[in-house]
Amino acid sequence: MKKLLKENFSQTIFTILVLFFLVNMIIFPAKFIQVGLNGISAWAFNVLPSVLPFMFFTRVLSSLGQMEKLPFGKFTRKVFGTPSISFYTFLMAILSGYPVGSKMIADSYEMGKITRNDAFRMSSFCSTSGPMFIIGAVGVGMFHSAQIGYILFISHVLSALINGIIYKKIKVKEEEVKNIKEVEEKKFNLSDIVLSSTLSILSVGAIIAIFFVIIECFSPIFSLLPKDVAYFLQGVIEITKGCLSLSTLSNVKLGAILASFVISFGGISTLIQSITLLNKVKMPVRLFALQKLTHGIISALITLALVFIFL
Repeated sequence: MKKLLKENFSQTIFTILVLFFLVNMIIFPAKFIQVGLNGISAWAFNVLPSVLPFMFFTRVLSSLGQMEKLPFGKFTRKVFGTPSISFYTFLMAILSGYPVGSKMIADSYEMGKITRNDAFRMSSFCSTSGPMFIIGAVGVGMFHSAQIGYILFISHVLSALINGIIYKKIKVKEEEVKNIKEVEEKKFNLSDIVLSSTLSILSVGAIIAIFFVIIECFSPIFSLLPKDVAYFLQGVIEITKGCLSLSTLSNVKLGAILASFVISFGGISTLIQSITLLNKVKMPVRLFALQKLTHGIISALITLALVFIFL
């Protein structure tokens, strides 16, 4: 009974939020058409050119079946409780950024190269942003400081690795393990790879555009809050918008610390992108959100130490 009431309450709240968004769009159609276009433009000019090629080529490499043969099996099993392919996945994720790591985890599971236990553990340290965004866009472009960019990137990488160690013992419930079917490894198929990569990047673009609209709907509420709180909440919803706002705070150290959390947490927009890609793994939303929350907290703590030493 309590569970039913809880579900009904959640559905009611969600319904009210959706109606709130729809009413805003009906009252100010021109405004929200432009906001939606801004979201699509951000995806088309910033995400699409860099992420789509990575999605395609990483899927090709995974399909060829050579990356799991990398000689890091003993290291990754001991440190993270994952197979050697997780080392390659981490490298590609940390080089290319969100949501490539999640896409690679889903692809590896679909091709039978990892188990669900492996996928759950890998998601704790292979869902990362990349140097182009952290150092280039956030550090140099937003904070106008390469030093801050490097601090944020080092904090992000170290916290991802620590996060992986924290979740190394996580397991699927025993009754679920028995229901997992052996997946037959798929043969290399170029057209399937192109289609899969294209559909994935299109879903990412749709989510980004939607969250640009959501942030705009909440803008009157954000205007009532202190700047640091409002900017941080923007980042919790959408990473790029939040980091841009945080970079304008007069307290640069505070802005960098909060941006560090936002980057590693990824924002609700990035969480939904990743969960969408991890759908085949049946990744529990609560577990993934918890993993990203701890990643964000650890990253912010490391940045806190680094900014007071180097800034």
